[in-house]
Amino acid sequence: MDRIRLLSATTADRIAAGEVVERPAAAVKELVENALDAGATRIAVSLEGGGVTRILVIDDGHGMGPADLALCVERHATSKLPEEAALFRIATLGFRGEALPSIGAVARLSITSRPPEGEAWRIEIEGGAKAPPRPASGAPGTRIEVRDLFFATPARRKFLKSPATEAGHAVEAVKRLALAWPQVGFQMEVEGRIALNLAPADRAGRLAALLGPDFAAAHVPVSGEWPDLRLDGFAALPTLTRATAAEQHLVVNRRPVRDPLLRAALRVAYRDLIAPMRHPVAALFLELPPELVDVNVHPMKTELRFRDAAQVRGALISALRRGLAVGAGEGAAVEDEAPALAAPAPGLRDWSVPGWRPPTSGFAPGQRFANPGFYDDRAGGFAETLAPLTPPPGPAPHQPSLHLPRLPGPAAGPEHPLLAAAPLDEIAEGPLGRPLAQLMETYILAEAPDGGLILVDQHAAHERLTHEAFKAQLVDGGVRSQPLLLPAVVELPALQAARLLEQAETLARLGLEIEDFGGALLVRALPALLGNPDPAPLLRDLAAELAEWEETTALERRLDAAVARLACHGSIRAGRRLAPAEMAALLRQMEATPRAHTCSHGRPTWLRFGKNEFEKLFGRK
Repeated sequence: MDRIRLLSATTADRIAAGEVVERPAAAVKELVENALDAGATRIAVSLEGGGVTRILVIDDGHGMGPADLALCVERHATSKLPEEAALFRIATLGFRGEALPSIGAVARLSITSRPPEGEAWRIEIEGGAKAPPRPASGAPGTRIEVRDLFFATPARRKFLKSPATEAGHAVEAVKRLALAWPQVGFQMEVEGRIALNLAPADRAGRLAALLGPDFAAAHVPVSGEWPDLRLDGFAALPTLTRATAAEQHLVVNRRPVRDPLLRAALRVAYRDLIAPMRHPVAALFLELPPELVDVNVHPMKTELRFRDAAQVRGALISALRRGLAVGAGEGAAVEDEAPALAAPAPGLRDWSVPGWRPPTSGFAPGQRFANPGFYDDRAGGFAETLAPLTPPPGPAPHQPSLHLPRLPGPAAGPEHPLLAAAPLDEIAEGPLGRPLAQLMETYILAEAPDGGLILVDQHAAHERLTHEAFKAQLVDGGVRSQPLLLPAVVELPALQAARLLEQAETLARLGLEIEDFGGALLVRALPALLGNPDPAPLLRDLAAELAEWEETTALERRLDAAVARLACHGSIRAGRRLAPAEMAALLRQMEATPRAHTCSHGRPTWLRFGKNEFEKLFGRK
């Protein structure tokens, strides 16, 4: 008995539509992309019932005549691939020829179109049944109306969310396209209310309109150019994060994408700057020749395949690390009013300048890794850790050390440190201002040049400075160690001691020299930057982290986590009283140290209270 039969064209269209039109937002995205490919300069979108009841998209593009109108609703009919070879260098948003027939197979679709030099025509499709084009009236451009989405596939409707949720997804889809096409004006109505109203603008203006004042007040420019690749955009400072990755806008050749490769690169670039389970905010625009990227991967066209994926990953990480390498107080608004988004961040340091190297002592500007991200074949992806370290070329210029003195206990002198301090007028001032006092022997209170108040967590801030100093020494070949006058014996459980001894060679690179001592550990040297701490807590913490990683090679691939642990143990603690000169030195070092906005664990190192905040607290605003 014959059991295999061909499906009808209508059934096949409805099955295929499930891949292209999974929800109203997908239909809106496809229709707006068609309008952009048609050269539209203004696009209006209207939704009713979350897009299920009605979707209306109107554009002023080049329009279609009756012959093209009849073909545009046939499956795999498109004007965007003039020849088969063009599939390997796609330069348009659409190319499959599936959107309109897919929508027409599951909804009631009507298209009215008029070319600049011609008459308007209209075609209607209902559940896959097509009527011939007929004359109509209409302005130049195209008007597409979709009613009763999924009426022909009622099972799909049962999986949709509430109208408000579906409308929200549609608005987000249009926002992403609006970010990628700032020269096009967009207007969007949801249930008769304006959800978007964007005039044509430049890229900076469009980003300011869509990403809000928080991003405008805490961003840095990101750019770079390589053979066959150009990158521009903006990234938020580590102080601005979100609970999800929804505000990571990635655009490749003017196509918004949600590519896992690019998101992984973002995660690596921010890995030691933000807290776990938080996500950075960024808007990045990549341009490369169409033949070097394959967009024919998924019907939704949101994932890509790069011919040289490693180059793209490395370029993105490198550019982000350069952009984020600003000291505390730089790259963010210091006035109560946020600056224009297009304004470059002051003090941006380019680590690629030949002849520059990190200083050999103290904390100074521009300390960095030579290679901020790497691909680990053993892990099957990017290692969330420190990259292999190689020193940048060139001699190291003399840099004055601003190293904080390490005192064994609270500073001597009067109870209030300002009483014994030099006049504040003699203390240099920068974006973080001049120190006023120390609060709870934990926080430094400073006055910014514009009168705002700055509150600094002394331990978190010094932890970042120590972390960057460790990194600079690793670039030079290894952390400098300080031999102990009397080696210390540390008693640890046998398993923890064994784990540390397995990593003795790697720990030596970090300035920590240990050896077996009859079941205990003998510590012969500690990193010089740590001063003279008790080695036992440090070794216990490192052993605990090694137990979590559960790999004998994990420490080598997670050096950055180990550096962060060393920095934490080597930083001034809460409860340490600081003299005014020490507080001023800490503020100046924060301004000169890359990524000093957050500590090694992603927590903020400083907060700012401006005029607006005080006026709100006192009911003046």
